[in-house]
Amino acid sequence: MLFKTIANVFRIEELRNKILFTMAMLAVYRIGFWIPVPGVDQSALTSFFQAQAASGAAAGKVMQYVAIFSGGSFGQSTIFGLGIMPYITASIIFQLFGSVSPQLKKLKEEGPTGQTKIQEWTRYATVGLCIIQAVGWLTYISKSGLVYSQWVNNPLWWVMGIATLTAGTIFLMWLGEQIDRFGIGNGVSLIIMGGILTGMPGAIISLYTGFDPQDPNKMGWMGLIILVSLFIMVVAGSVLLTVAQRRIPVQQAKHSRGKRVFGGQKSYLPLRVNHGGVMPIIFASSLMIFPSVVLGYLADSAQTTGNNAGMYYDIITWLSSSFQMGQFPYILLYIGMVYFFSYFWITVQFNPEEMSKQLRDHGSFIPGLRPGPRTAEYLEAVMERITYVGAAFLAVIAVLPMVASSKLGIEFTVSQFLGGTGLLIVVSVALDFLQRVEANLLMRNYDGFLGNSNDQK
Repeated sequence: MLFKTIANVFRIEELRNKILFTMAMLAVYRIGFWIPVPGVDQSALTSFFQAQAASGAAAGKVMQYVAIFSGGSFGQSTIFGLGIMPYITASIIFQLFGSVSPQLKKLKEEGPTGQTKIQEWTRYATVGLCIIQAVGWLTYISKSGLVYSQWVNNPLWWVMGIATLTAGTIFLMWLGEQIDRFGIGNGVSLIIMGGILTGMPGAIISLYTGFDPQDPNKMGWMGLIILVSLFIMVVAGSVLLTVAQRRIPVQQAKHSRGKRVFGGQKSYLPLRVNHGGVMPIIFASSLMIFPSVVLGYLADSAQTTGNNAGMYYDIITWLSSSFQMGQFPYILLYIGMVYFFSYFWITVQFNPEEMSKQLRDHGSFIPGLRPGPRTAEYLEAVMERITYVGAAFLAVIAVLPMVASSKLGIEFTVSQFLGGTGLLIVVSVALDFLQRVEANLLMRNYDGFLGNSNDQK
């Protein structure tokens, strides 16, 4: 059945061309991954960050997080080193301000014209963020001795490096827009997913080298079975979390025109259990970098200056070790922040008053509730309850890689595919891509991936 569906995909010329175009654009992205920024000692840079990641230093943690969105190219300082992250950050900023800024609200209400204007501002903000991040990144690697000495004090190299990294991100942004127009799927999301999946071969190789049933210090058959079972369970849970809905029954009011009666149909209002998607994990992960970085810096400073005696040093050392990835206080704070940002996101994005007003304007109502404020209160209460459950699933998926890495001794390159932001992004993007392909197949009376067909006689 699966092979028949894949064959049907390539029988439709328009759909085949869209898929091939999308694959070609993703191939261009991966080619750019191997083009380095001139003047940077790539071998020294790679060795430096491998040592940082192995030692658990703050720079290594930042690298592991940023690699989710750049496919690891940030650590190799390629032309796509900044990835698509600046564009995502700019988009999130305008989404958040769109709920509190009257000017942005007015633009949203204008329809496609207003959206085009907001998109233009987002691009300008992306350029500004790229310049800031490029300056910070080049300054860091130059001070770490990872840039050839003849280039460090050359202003032209700085201009070239900043322009190269900025142009790389802008090109990726343009690449995503081309996929949106001529390909299939969300272009930016597909680029992110491509960057995440590039780490899978390395994880498989790491798992293969660490598997030896004869060696008690390596993973045996039982460990491998548990790891594969966990992976299947987490993927299934991620799919469930992505598509889960709370369906609110909606009744359309009846109205008469002459002797004919219209309306009266029953439908439902779908409320997503995980309304915030991966955004709560992204926000929580971003902020959780700072405690470990700041506390680690204070502990190292106290050790370097010789001020390593007394209560202050003991407290700083304890806090620094407690807020390392995988430790109980770190995980507890991380879960709390996932819950906080889950509710924060629905506060910003979900508007029960507006939804209640739209139901009333379309002549619809929730059975047993009066249209207006009562309906808005009910929708808000339902969303708060289902968000509590959705945030719990989200927190489990978010902390599972850290627990597996620190408590079970699984390498982070392997455990990152057991949950977290990367897995949720891959699942949600893959589901969206399959749904779009399915819609194209069913529209032309072909069987889809779910085995449905419009060719009913």
